[in-house]
Amino acid sequence: MAEIINSEIEKITDFDVFLWANEVDEIKNNVSCELFLFNKNYTPFKVRYSDKLATSVKTVFMGEAIAYVIKEADKGLEQREYEKSDGEDKVVYRTDLKNVTRAESLINLIENEYKDIDFFTDNEHEFKKVKGIIARFTYAGGGDGTKTFYIAKGLAASSALKGASSWELNGESFEPFGAEIAIRMPEDNQVAIVDRNVVIFNQSKFESLFQYDYKAQMIAEEKAKELEKKYKLSFSEGLTLNALLQDKKPLVKKLQNMDIEEEMSQEQLVDYADDMKLELMTDDDGSIIIMDDKDLTMFVNLLAEDYYVSPVNGRRYEIKSKKLMEEPEGEPPRG
Repeated sequence: MAEIINSEIEKITDFDVFLWANEVDEIKNNVSCELFLFNKNYTPFKVRYSDKLATSVKTVFMGEAIAYVIKEADKGLEQREYEKSDGEDKVVYRTDLKNVTRAESLINLIENEYKDIDFFTDNEHEFKKVKGIIARFTYAGGGDGTKTFYIAKGLAASSALKGASSWELNGESFEPFGAEIAIRMPEDNQVAIVDRNVVIFNQSKFESLFQYDYKAQMIAEEKAKELEKKYKLSFSEGLTLNALLQDKKPLVKKLQNMDIEEEMSQEQLVDYADDMKLELMTDDDGSIIIMDDKDLTMFVNLLAEDYYVSPVNGRRYEIKSKKLMEEPEGEPPRG
């Protein structure tokens, strides 16, 4: 598996985070900025901000990031590919936006469905469902036209103060809080998206914000290839086995522990499903139909032989965890 991962990460990029930071630093007073909140489904919402916050918005999102890159460049800061990351200090990581499907989907919605994006109101959308905030910066790029980049940060539910249950300390006295909700904006640098490049300042927060785990993704892709090589599978339009396996860590882990070539044949698997009275569907040519996550889970559980009929009460069980027992004393080992 290590060879597979290593072969995939030999990438060449002409993106240079240091050149980008210096370019933005030169025009930082001439950028415009829009803010979007996005929820746990990565649906964006427009959000306005007061002119009084304009300087603060640019500082918290853009200014801190470019200042960090410029300042630390002289102290050994490096740019490396995220797929080669190992949690090093003094490193800014980069990966292709197409690799981070949730980030790519979010950017595509903002760029291509802008007119259909709703404004966020806490009464209608609930702040507790918010995953993060992303700032879109635009500026004139000379002969190249308008240029755009994004800065994203995660927002925890605990970063919000509800007006109804919060007091404002004014001088020597408490007073009613003046707003419905207040948000403490993260000050640390987390993620930038520039020209289809994802720039990662904080690896753990990036992975949490966009639920991205490269190594798990590569394992899922490899197992998908092995499964499709051995079994005839049919998917709903637009779905693939690899796409369904993404973010299904329990299923990927279960597959990772299997030698697919040594598992039961397609005919045996279908018969096993029949014995367990499970609704495993097949089409006219015998391909196993996988319509959704539920079908995928059943298919993987069948491969793992995680269904069982008790010889005592005749009831069917799904086994959540198995531990192989030692052979009884005096019994020859089984193959």
